[in-house]
Amino acid sequence: MKTPITSRQPTDADRLAVRHRPAGQPVMHQDWGKLLFMHWRVHPNLVRHLVPDALDLDLYGDSAWIGITPFTMWDIRAFPPYAPNLPGLDSMHELNCRTYVHYRGIPGVWFFSLDVNSLVAATTARAFFHLPYHHAEIEFSGKRSFKYRASRSSGGNAEFRAAWTVGDELPKAQPGTREFFLTERYCLYAESDGDIYRARIYHEPWPLREATLKSVETNLFEVNRLPVPKTKPIVHYAEEVNVDIWYLEPVEDD
Repeated sequence: MKTPITSRQPTDADRLAVRHRPAGQPVMHQDWGKLLFMHWRVHPNLVRHLVPDALDLDLYGDSAWIGITPFTMWDIRAFPPYAPNLPGLDSMHELNCRTYVHYRGIPGVWFFSLDVNSLVAATTARAFFHLPYHHAEIEFSGKRSFKYRASRSSGGNAEFRAAWTVGDELPKAQPGTREFFLTERYCLYAESDGDIYRARIYHEPWPLREATLKSVETNLFEVNRLPVPKTKPIVHYAEEVNVDIWYLEPVEDD
């Protein structure tokens, strides 16, 4: 079990360093796209108890952030790079609920829940990545105007509905900005039997666009014991990134 530790917040240099492609062989490739970032500011005390003690909350503007992210993925395949796609597992939709953390200055994502419309994928990700995946029925449609609906079929009665439209291209997010903090994330953290693990990912910076949220209804906050926001979220959209994923490894005691 990792000893709880309070360390400095990550610097811009830390956030840029984790974007570099990791050494070694990835375990999986995926393309992610039609992705909507929705973020709400929250007082750190309201989420601190939901994150392992060994991880520090990653803050921006002295606030923690809750994110909900619906998207789709395709070209899912294991490495080596020419491994064939698995029928029925080469594309799917996902919805995740998250916050941002760091372990001794290395920033990443902590997931409260993840929903995917593949029972096999949910079961596999739970076993190999120690992540709280659930199977859900998900409907997703649109090209510039999107509708997304998810209904969890296992692990609680979680529902999500949203509609949004896509606007103009945004400048590339720069270190130090809120957009960079919220979207440029290149590792995830997980916990199993009291131990903390980290998995790295690599992709080009997100090609962000403006987005207008037309409607959103969800009980993901209540299901995940999170405070229910009283304000509208900050939203960004991204069309596509090509992602390589490395296997989960225990964090090192630096």
